[in-house]
Amino acid sequence: MASTRLRLHIAASRLHKWLALIIGAQLLIWFASGALMSWWPIAEIHGDHLVDRTSVAALPADLALADPGRYLGTPADRITLRMLHGRAIAEVASAGKIRLFDATTGAPLPRVDARLAKVIANEAWRGSETPAKVSAVTTASTEYRGALPAWRVSFADPENTSIFVAADTGQITAVRTGTWRLYDFVWGLHIMDWQDHENFNSWWLLGFSIAGLVLGLAGTILLAMRWPLRWRRRARP
Repeated sequence: MASTRLRLHIAASRLHKWLALIIGAQLLIWFASGALMSWWPIAEIHGDHLVDRTSVAALPADLALADPGRYLGTPADRITLRMLHGRAIAEVASAGKIRLFDATTGAPLPRVDARLAKVIANEAWRGSETPAKVSAVTTASTEYRGALPAWRVSFADPENTSIFVAADTGQITAVRTGTWRLYDFVWGLHIMDWQDHENFNSWWLLGFSIAGLVLGLAGTILLAMRWPLRWRRRARP
């Protein structure tokens, strides 16, 4: 019995030691990144203090709308009437595509261009800075995975804020700030996806999670085996 207990103690001690050496750094990253992400207010990450994405302009009550038949050439999945930079539009979604029409005449509207995207972003901007640069976005990246194509409207504020405007709808689809970029980097470390920062089903994460569980179990075994022995030794006369 004593021999079996000794072998279990030695095995648990060695396992605990080597696992601690191998995954100790990642455990510190998990704890530190988890604490940071829990501490940051999510509204600050989303840039709500810099960009107003909640205000919605109402359609004028006396607005004369065009017959939907003027812009419905094919069956539509969804029709949305809304205002876009002071203009009433009909947003028609059909077969995965979105087209814009003038809601009063039914005339088709072109995609949002760089000039209009700049105006849309500036209208939502809460700061005093003016847009410094507008660039086209045609491919997804770590920073932006929203609707494409889109426009990136950059501001020269301390946060280096970028507002992304979808070219097919004219809607703000993302806001990226320096705080968001840091948060995204920390998130990538936390889920062990150092490239795309979105895959939390990787073998790296699974393997280290299992190793961390084994580390905890080995430590629990050592605690259970050592604590009573110390207590009995102190209790001896």
